[in-house]
Amino acid sequence: MSGQSSGGKKETIAVSLTNYLDSGCIVAGASGLTLWAEHFGLSSFSVGLLGALSANAFGAAVGALIGGHLSDKFGRKFIYTYNLLIYMFGALFIIFAMNFPMLLAGFLIMGLSVGAGVPASWSYIAEMAHPDSRAHNIGISQLAWSLGPAIIFTLGVILAPLGLVGNRLLFVSLVVVALIAWILQRQLEESKDWEEENARQAALQESEKAHPYRDLFSSVANRKSIAFLVGVYLFWNLVAGAMGFFMPFVYETVGGLTNSQANMLQAALWVLTSLGSYFGFAKLGDKVDHRKFYFVGALLAVASWVVLTYVGMSWIGLWVFVILWGVSAGIGAQAFYALWASELFPTKYRGGAQGVMFFLVRGSCGVWSIIFPIILANLGFTVAGTVMIGLLVVSLVIGTAWTPKTRGKTLEQITQERYGNNEQVVNDMDISRGQEVSK
Repeated sequence: MSGQSSGGKKETIAVSLTNYLDSGCIVAGASGLTLWAEHFGLSSFSVGLLGALSANAFGAAVGALIGGHLSDKFGRKFIYTYNLLIYMFGALFIIFAMNFPMLLAGFLIMGLSVGAGVPASWSYIAEMAHPDSRAHNIGISQLAWSLGPAIIFTLGVILAPLGLVGNRLLFVSLVVVALIAWILQRQLEESKDWEEENARQAALQESEKAHPYRDLFSSVANRKSIAFLVGVYLFWNLVAGAMGFFMPFVYETVGGLTNSQANMLQAALWVLTSLGSYFGFAKLGDKVDHRKFYFVGALLAVASWVVLTYVGMSWIGLWVFVILWGVSAGIGAQAFYALWASELFPTKYRGGAQGVMFFLVRGSCGVWSIIFPIILANLGFTVAGTVMIGLLVVSLVIGTAWTPKTRGKTLEQITQERYGNNEQVVNDMDISRGQEVSK
């Protein structure tokens, strides 16, 4: 299989830049909200609309639903051919925004692009990886995701004296990275898994074909996988999504920190997440028991919010929170979700299944982004923090109780174990390239 001789390293690096661009545009957008609001005289509703339609919420949700289906129908490389062109187009709207509609259009277009790229990226990485390096390659993609905020926060501090011009320049930097990523991704080969599945589908009589979503939801195994993965990722992402957008605001309004201090903490948190992604998940994900590994990461996340909520925002409390959450975010729910979501579905709707789940998760995050500040303002931080702890506990329990046993197995073997010898599903598998388990 293409890429397996090197474990898909070249492909992983090229595709992982999509994750950098995802998190980078979220942070760049959030960091400039106050400046844009002052410049255009925006109401709180307009500011909320920018957040709701961005890459952090509904924009990405709708994009994932569309992109996941397209990546299954036309191929993973189809997404890479056009997606980042759309991303750059949206960024240009923001860079040259002369009014609120232009700014809103830019946020929405970038959000749609980010969402469309995620299902194809995680599917492609998993399909190009050797069974013994699949978690490692997903960990590298998570490293890119965490480097986005770390670098953008650092650039934001450097460019802060320029005001709104500085925020526009953050998006210029994203355009440069997107252009490089687009050039690299255009050179990638198509996933052999997808090519073989597409050839099999083309050989079927029209009467034998079924819509992939009908197949997806008609299977009990698939419905269980969707419920499990949404449970793992949704409850964690409600916390992480709110943090990505509101944490500096919490530091400043509840903890009394300055804007520079808040940004320093967030930068440190993301650096720790990067270290956790590489030295934690990438290095250990293919070697250690997934149930225990997931539990440790999820427990650290719960502990971090217990400290922040009940110990308080002293400097000691804040740094303990940053360390615990930073490490947990590198080895926790999102990394495992990216791995499991690419493993638990057959090739023909691997991208579409991820698109559906990402739509549910980011859409819910958009709703929660409206609810969280209301709870914070009316009931106080202790109540808001307790709710966050509860959400993280739910994610911990679901992921630990139903951890799938996929480590070291080929995608074909995982499909075989989950669906047995049912003829339709066996045909979905790329049995022509079956491999032995390497442990």
